[in-house]
Amino acid sequence: MLTIKRYVRAQSLDEAYALCQKRANVVLGGMLWLKTQNRTVDTAIDLCGLGLDTIEETPDAYRIGAMVSLRALEQHAGLGALTQGALAESVRHIVGVQFRNLATVGGSLYGRFGFSDVLTLFLALDARVELHHGGTVPLAEYAARPYERDILTHVVLPKLPGRVAYASQRNSATDFPVLACAVALRPDGVCCAVGARPMKAQLYPGDAALLAGGVTPQTADAFAAAVAQQAAFGSNLRAGADYRRGLCRVLVRRALLACKEG
Repeated sequence: MLTIKRYVRAQSLDEAYALCQKRANVVLGGMLWLKTQNRTVDTAIDLCGLGLDTIEETPDAYRIGAMVSLRALEQHAGLGALTQGALAESVRHIVGVQFRNLATVGGSLYGRFGFSDVLTLFLALDARVELHHGGTVPLAEYAARPYERDILTHVVLPKLPGRVAYASQRNSATDFPVLACAVALRPDGVCCAVGARPMKAQLYPGDAALLAGGVTPQTADAFAAAVAQQAAFGSNLRAGADYRRGLCRVLVRRALLACKEG
């Protein structure tokens, strides 16, 4: 059972950051995973009054507030066009619409959960996170860091040319993914992220030379095999490491061909 001793609706990011420095205090976010825990929280910090629930478009990027819901990401026309539907595909299996109306992008990225579809896709999109104290950091670097008591305020998605595709395998429609992958095919190369390994998502370069002649079923399979060989996998109740490795080859190949067909 979750026990909260004190609730504070922060009036500024400075106040939220100061409160967050105490280990027993917690930022609420969407409060979906938090309420499943058995713990006592001294102070629950609510960010909902700080204007972090908007998606801003600039000529070069989309700047997404940490309190934007996954449902808002799913339905945003600009983000859908930028990712050719991959963003909506990455979140549509997450529990249900009611859940996605509450779950936030900030919570998904700050948690850096191994099962996170959002982290997997945003890594391939070359995203950056904005931290109140730590400044702007590439998501790939942030994901590799240990947890720190900072406030994640925004995530920035650059408007990069190219095609994007997302693929995942689940044992049932709304379950956590057994494996997830995102591929961004750019004029200057390819970017591939593999998540739910079951460890948190990570970027893998594969062997770009294998795609030098273009994406075909044969070159896509060779590149996918290289990624599957590079990636590290583990076992849990959903699948074993060897199964995930074989699945990785299939999903990366499918994502590459989807980018080519697009």
